[in-house]
Amino acid sequence: MKKKFKCRCNKPALVGGLFLGGLHLIWALLVAIIPNALQSFLNWIFNIHFIEPVWFLTAFNFTDAFLLTIFTFVMGYVGTLIAVCLWKMIKIKQ
Repeated sequence: MKKKFKCRCNKPALVGGLFLGGLHLIWALLVAIIPNALQSFLNWIFNIHFIEPVWFLTAFNFTDAFLLTIFTFVMGYVGTLIAVCLWKMIKIKQ
């Protein structure tokens, strides 16, 4: 008898969304608090990869920070949801 597929993926998806959204929230807060240090860090990262720094931080904007956090949470949630459901479907077929 074939197993019925029931995807209970909400908890892992929430973890994925909170992880990605949380990382971007931390980044946005750091841009608000220490933008010069972050720009120096980005320049250093580019330089050790033999790339001339071409990107520069802009001034902190609360709306952009909010949208960045929400968007990355949603993308992390959806991406994790799809990955976990696909994984469970593959395991059931085996």
